[in-house]
Amino acid sequence: MAPPRARFPGRGPRDGQDFMRIAAIDDREEERAGRGLFGISLPLRVAAAVIVVGGLAFVVRRPPSIAAVPVLHKTADIPAIVGTAPLRLTEPGIDPVRVEPGRIDPKSGLREDVLGRGSFAAIEAPVLRLAVTRGIGSERAPGLFVLTARRAALAGRGEAPLSVSRAMPRGVVATRFGPAEIAEATLTGGALTRACTAFVLTQPGLRIDGFLCGPLGSAAEPKSLACTLDALDFDDQSDPTASALFRQARARSACDGGGSAAADPAGKTGSIERRRSATKN
Repeated sequence: MAPPRARFPGRGPRDGQDFMRIAAIDDREEERAGRGLFGISLPLRVAAAVIVVGGLAFVVRRPPSIAAVPVLHKTADIPAIVGTAPLRLTEPGIDPVRVEPGRIDPKSGLREDVLGRGSFAAIEAPVLRLAVTRGIGSERAPGLFVLTARRAALAGRGEAPLSVSRAMPRGVVATRFGPAEIAEATLTGGALTRACTAFVLTQPGLRIDGFLCGPLGSAAEPKSLACTLDALDFDDQSDPTASALFRQARARSACDGGGSAAADPAGKTGSIERRRSATKN
C-alpha cells in the first residue's frame, strides 16, 4: 500500500496548480516587461540624439554675442612707440632735459617726439614741454588751443596730467624757424595753477608746439620763448628732411633780435579768436 502524499498545510492540489500558474505568469510578465523597456528606450535614445545634434547645429550657426567678439579696431588707434630721437636743448638750465620715446600715429603716419624740462609743481622754476612732429602734412595743425590741451593732458614721466582753463591770444613771435603763434594759457594741475605761454610754429613737413611756463607763476616772455627755440637742435640721418630744416634755421637767430610779440593782422590766433571789448555808441 502506497504511503500517503505529503501535503502542505492549508493547501490542496488545486492550490499547487495555481501557484505554478502564477509563477509562469510572472515569468512571462518579466520577459514582456524586458522587451518593452528595450523597445521603448531605443526610440528615446534616437530622439535624444536628434535633439543633441540639432542643439549643436543651432549653437554653431548662431552668431556669437557682441560681448564675445574681440574689439580689434581699437588697437589701430594706439600709437606705435619707437626709440628716442636725437632731440637736444643746448640752453643752460638747472633741470635736466628729458626726451621721451617717439610715437607714430597709426592713421597719419606722423612721428611725434616730446622734449621736457622742469616740473610743473616746482613753481619757482620754469617748465617747458614741446613736441616736434614730422612727416607729410604735419604742418596742418588743428589749432593752438587744441594742441595746448593735448600737450597738457599727455603728462610726462613723473608728472600729473594738466588741463587748460583759459587761453588768450598774444599774436605771433619771431623765431629762427619762422613766426610762432602764441597765446597766454592758464594751466591747472591739482591745486596748482600757472600762467604759461603756448606756442605753435609750422613748416612743410614740420610742426613744433608746446608751452613754456615762467618762474613764480608768470607766463614766459616772447623773448624767452624765442631763445628756448633757438637752443632746440635736431640731427637725424634717418630723417634728412627735418635735419635740413634745423640746419637751415641755425643761421637765423631770433633770440638776439629781441623776440617781441607782434599782433596778428587777421584778428585770430589759430582757433582762438581775439576778444574785443564792446564799445558803447
